[in-house]
Amino acid sequence: MTPPALKLAGIRKSFDGALALDGASFESHAGEVHALLGENGAGKSSLMNVAAGLYAPEAGQILIHGVATSLNGPADARSHGIGMVHQHFKLVKPFTVAENILLANARPHFASGIKDIRAAVRQQAAELKFDLDPDRRVDTLTVAEQQQVEIVKVLVGGANILILDEPTAVLTYAEAEGLLEIVRRLARAGTAVVLVTHKLHEVRRFADAVTIMRGGRTVATLDPRQASAEELTELTVGQTVPLPPRTRHEGGPTRLNVGALCYARGDGRAMLNNATFHVRAGEIYGIAGVSGNGQAELAEALIGAIEPDSGEIWLDSAGDIAHASNAQRREAAIAAIPADRYAFALAGGLSISDNFAIAHIRSGRYGNIAWVNRAAMRREAVAAVKDYDVQGARSVGQKASLLSGGNAQKLVIAREFSRAPNVVVAHSPSRGLDVRACAAVHERLIAARERGAAIVLISEDLDEILSLSDRIGVMTRGAVVAEFERPADRQAIGRAMVDHA
Repeated sequence: MTPPALKLAGIRKSFDGALALDGASFESHAGEVHALLGENGAGKSSLMNVAAGLYAPEAGQILIHGVATSLNGPADARSHGIGMVHQHFKLVKPFTVAENILLANARPHFASGIKDIRAAVRQQAAELKFDLDPDRRVDTLTVAEQQQVEIVKVLVGGANILILDEPTAVLTYAEAEGLLEIVRRLARAGTAVVLVTHKLHEVRRFADAVTIMRGGRTVATLDPRQASAEELTELTVGQTVPLPPRTRHEGGPTRLNVGALCYARGDGRAMLNNATFHVRAGEIYGIAGVSGNGQAELAEALIGAIEPDSGEIWLDSAGDIAHASNAQRREAAIAAIPADRYAFALAGGLSISDNFAIAHIRSGRYGNIAWVNRAAMRREAVAAVKDYDVQGARSVGQKASLLSGGNAQKLVIAREFSRAPNVVVAHSPSRGLDVRACAAVHERLIAARERGAAIVLISEDLDEILSLSDRIGVMTRGAVVAEFERPADRQAIGRAMVDHA
């Protein structure tokens, strides 16, 4: 019997003490498309990064065509015929297609090497029916064309084991269908293809086998054509877990009303597509979904980091704020807890005290523009650091950039909740926090809800959404496609997440 082209057995890997892979196993055979399915954070990409030589496992075994192998980096993996196309492309934008491919597939001399690469690109593109000009600059290509460059790059390098990490996440439906047909054709020609995905319909249509991961472990390997959608969903998201007891909360009048919100990125890809929902006073509205379906853009539109192309964001006290300034949003008492705290919530070069106090400067709480009471600023910052357990701060005069990610998040939450907000937009608020800190953040969100705030909770952690939300909207392809009342069924939400993706 022919051994698997790629076999990973008992792989263990941790980051900063957190276990990402716990004895995970996977194998892929030549001539098949083997899907790797799982929720966000299940360990799919981490496991494939081990296979591609990017991560060194702490335990376990890697076998390539039946031979136990130790991979010393991505170049070593490529020399063994493993090529990985990452979800976030690894291309130098000002370089041409041929120059990018030459970077990954070095030749002894540039002049003869670039000529050889141009010929290889044309040949490979013709075989795959890609319309790729090797002399075009990458920054003039569409997203789909850039992905084609990545695929050609690994195939030119001689890959016979092709790993595609969420390859359709950045493509339109038609582009995705075309790519997956090509992927299936590559497999039929003898390549072992690993398709890392969260999309159930892709698995059932294009995969010969599927391995499901959850919590860093391999839970099942089966034939996707013999399994029902319900079985695959249950294996992916797990059994429904009873929610912690909590009083049913009907909420008050509508406080935030988002209507037909649309936004397209600079490359033309629509990230918000008529997103519509409302949140009542005294209610937590959770938004669930697989990463990359517009959640980040929705959060940024709500807090004013981006301006939507069309649509409305109505706040009961301020009217339509879709195009309002950040200052106007803060005056309307909107609290912002963004996922990227350093990009949108903190000025790393300023002190902890300045970062905390900045929310109140315009209100006159610390004096006026001519005279700022820095002693009061420091006093309140010290109290907030203590109250919210912001660790790693030698003093409130320390730069915020010196805080760890989790403690930076605590500082952001301390500042935003110091204003008794009317609306809270929280995107992945417990990301990077330990269990005790997560519980404290959740308590703060519930306390804000009890005070009558309308809370939008956006999270890729389905357990967080289920445990905190009064209502849940599922977001895919930039729109809210389904809504659920508490107590919501985990599997029904899982089906909505994958069926519409």
